[in-house]
Amino acid sequence: MLRQWLESSEPLQASTIVWTEFLCGPLSDMETSLARDLLQEVIPLSAQHAALAARLFDSSGRRRGSLADCMIAAVAIQSDAQLATSNPRDFVRLEPYGLILAGRL
Repeated sequence: MLRQWLESSEPLQASTIVWTEFLCGPLSDMETSLARDLLQEVIPLSAQHAALAARLFDSSGRRRGSLADCMIAAVAIQSDAQLATSNPRDFVRLEPYGLILAGRL
């Protein structure tokens, strides 16, 4: 899917939460630089994102360890963006709240 997005000039973005998780690596400086070059923007978490993330967390059952997923989903929802993930099971429960998972249109 990444290859298709790059070939079609689809803009790629990440939230600061996703970027932080990515940087936990292990990564070389070259890998970090290449990944950053692919992104049009790293979107900071705003107060509006935080409020939506809290609503998602409450509405989806306040599952232990899921707050970061709710924050990631909130940024995607408010950015009108599809969420690409290698862990769709972590996010499926958030689709009823407006999250669109890439590849599940």
